[in-house]
Amino acid sequence: MNADPVLLDANSLKILFELQRDARQTVQQISEAVGLSATPCWKRIKEMEAAGVIRGYTAVVDREKVGLMVAAVTEVNLERHSESQVQRFEEAVAASPQIVRCVSATGPADYILTVLVPDMKHYEQFLHETLFKLPGVTHVRSSIVLRDVKSEVALPIEQVPLPSASPARTRRR
Repeated sequence: MNADPVLLDANSLKILFELQRDARQTVQQISEAVGLSATPCWKRIKEMEAAGVIRGYTAVVDREKVGLMVAAVTEVNLERHSESQVQRFEEAVAASPQIVRCVSATGPADYILTVLVPDMKHYEQFLHETLFKLPGVTHVRSSIVLRDVKSEVALPIEQVPLPSASPARTRRR
């Protein structure tokens, strides 16, 4: 994945804000909200999709309403950090549907996972049948989420700095 940021102007950032607020809006609705006509708005959306700024569109589902009552934040340490072991671990994590988020982190844990399951019995089963068997795992520490205080998927677009006015540095997206 390319981590180089794409420089976006104020209108493109407004479009992203609107899409994050409600991706079911029509291009006409988005264009009215950001103050562009529909065609340039549509072109910017397509450019941002092609550049990987917009990775996809999805629905936000309430986990508890679909029966995933237990969320666990799970810290994992690996035995070694060789390229092959890390790759095998990350591939195994990607293949596990219960793991909905995995980050490589600094600090006491090598990885921090978010795991969603129906109940504690299923979490114990997940630990023994999946997590403890992942390649290189030596230590697992779990914290069970009591309550979601904040759970946002939208990025703080209003915090993204606008590119400088130098024409050599900016490109419109």
